[in-house]
Amino acid sequence: MARRTTLLTGVSKGIGRAVAERLAREGHHVIGLARTKPEWDFQGDFHAVDLTDLETTRALVDNLAARHAIDGLVHNAGYAKIERLETMTIADLDDMMTLHVRAAAVMVQALAPAMKKRRFGRIVLIGSRAALGKIGRGAYAATKSAMLGFMRTWALELGPSGITVNCVAPGPTATELFRRGNPPDAPATKAIIASIPVGRMGKPEEMAGAVAYFLGEDASFTTGQALYVCGGLTVGLYPG
Repeated sequence: MARRTTLLTGVSKGIGRAVAERLAREGHHVIGLARTKPEWDFQGDFHAVDLTDLETTRALVDNLAARHAIDGLVHNAGYAKIERLETMTIADLDDMMTLHVRAAAVMVQALAPAMKKRRFGRIVLIGSRAALGKIGRGAYAATKSAMLGFMRTWALELGPSGITVNCVAPGPTATELFRRGNPPDAPATKAIIASIPVGRMGKPEEMAGAVAYFLGEDASFTTGQALYVCGGLTVGLYPG
């Protein structure tokens, strides 16, 4: 098969960095999007963009689709703000909805036509275990749940054209952002780890492995699926 070209958002750090490094090793041409340039040796083409600016995002992705045969999309960019119902702001909800959900729609609309013509495409949305419910994550969980609705519907709509759509939903993962807000010796951090059946945090590289599967040839018969990479944390929570 010809060299694959994959568009990856949120490439600067954490899971995005791990995915970029994994795909580069596997020979992908990686086109990375983020607000800030990676501070590591990114192997690919990088474009700075604020994905909450939907018109700018649409123009950029349309341009990239015209210049490259993009056959994969990994929408990883995201953020979470800890707020219970009483303190959650509609502005924060709108920001997360724009980044997680609306940006996904803009990019898939831009990329799907060419994928249909080639009769091949791989779309992977990065969700979250929090979509099943997590205290203090109401807005975040709502937007990640919306991504699941998109994923299942797009899988049905795009499947006949050879395009698969799936979701990787990480559990607690040892990224820079997590470590910044959760010091290793903090009681809350210890409680999180104690709740995970395998007894440890996930690694960004493990999330990248799940993404690589969904992007690969072996996943051509897998679509509309959410894979919870969570160390068993969702056992008993996942409805099926």
